[in-house]
Amino acid sequence: MENGPQIRESVTEGDKAAPRRTLSRDAVVASICGFVVVFMVGASYAAVPFYDWFCRATGFNGTTQVATSAPAEGPLARKISVRFDANVGPGLPWKFEPEQNEIEVRIGEVVTVFYTVTNQAARTTTGVAAYNVAPLTVGAYFQKINCFCFSEQTMGPGEKREMPVVFYVDPALAKDSENDGLNTITLSYTFYPVREVAPKPVAAGESDKRKGNL
Repeated sequence: MENGPQIRESVTEGDKAAPRRTLSRDAVVASICGFVVVFMVGASYAAVPFYDWFCRATGFNGTTQVATSAPAEGPLARKISVRFDANVGPGLPWKFEPEQNEIEVRIGEVVTVFYTVTNQAARTTTGVAAYNVAPLTVGAYFQKINCFCFSEQTMGPGEKREMPVVFYVDPALAKDSENDGLNTITLSYTFYPVREVAPKPVAAGESDKRKGNL
């Protein structure tokens, strides 16, 4: 008689332990899945700036380099033609064209060229330029000292503006045997519309108001 209740009581405790183990296992699996999702989302956001940095550092995919001054060594005797291409993305009412379609420069020579931009809309519009050079392998040797592509460009209604590009072709190109037969480089820009313009800081706006009241 006494053994019967003891057996039933033991079975009851086992039945209670099983759901607890199941809940604990589900919690661990859910935690792991949550971590994986967070990691993948973070990695996707980090991939964009990392890819941009990689292209700028290596010239991959025709990404030009950024220089702060002229090359240490003077221009070489070897010359190369540089062509200029201009494009406007859908939704941006701009006329965008180079003042010269092609020039011939010496490798290592610092050159300034101009693009002309006209806002053909009756409203203020903002665009930002993407760029690359062709052939794509030349990106590592195309050095830009100054360029309008580094920031957003806001144009008033009907406004026309000249935008300079200061660049040189790195003399290191002449030492690259793979480019011995290279005669022409194409620098290409495409302006895309910026839908939302970043607002001015509040402090800057207050400062402007104070200046206006003086």
